[in-house]
This record gives sequence, structure tokens and C-alpha cells, in this order.
Amino acid sequence: MIVFIIIYVAVIIFLIAAMWKVFTKAGQPGWACIIPIYNGIVMAKIAEKPWWWGLLMLIPYVGIIWGIWVLNRMILRFGKSTGFTVGTIFLPFIFIPILGFGSASYTPQGNVSAA
Repeated sequence: MIVFIIIYVAVIIFLIAAMWKVFTKAGQPGWACIIPIYNGIVMAKIAEKPWWWGLLMLIPYVGIIWGIWVLNRMILRFGKSTGFTVGTIFLPFIFIPILGFGSASYTPQGNVSAA
């Protein structure tokens, strides 16, 4: 059981580091990824949407749709496709590090034709 907990904590720390890097690449403070409600507001800012879009993610059931929409728009700003968003939803421990530690760079008003 101890080994499972150690591996779990290591994966969580790795994902926090990857998301920190994503926020930093977008010109936002990296520490914002660990503040629960504020990180949604910053994600909306990265997606170039109003700050209240981050608050809409707090609404039960409807928030899931808004969260996916903001995530998609944020990923499109990094030049990735909507397929990358699907991968991030189902395998975040693989796709978030690719976005954070990979060669993707944040471009304001980037590829938003799919959204």
C-alpha cells in the first residue's frame, strides 16, 4: 500500500509540474495551477475568454461542458488539435506533460478555427 501511495503522489507532483509549465508558457503565473478556483479563471484567460468562464466550470454538470470547452480553446492556443483535447480528457497524465514539456508554444489568437 505504501508503494502505491508513493507512486500516486509522484504522478500528482509530475502533473502539477507539467501544468505549472503550461501556465508559464502562456505567460501566466505557474503557481496559479494549484489554486482550485483561480486556476479555472486563469485557464479561461489563457483560452482568451472572459474570467467568468472559469467560474462557470463550478456549476454541477454544466461545468463539465464549460471545462472541456475552455480546455479545448486553451489547447488550440498551443497549436494542437481538437484530437489532442480528447487525449487530454482521457489520458491527462500523458497529454498534459506533452503540452507542458514539449515544443508547443503559446500563440495568442492561435488556431481557433475548430472552436
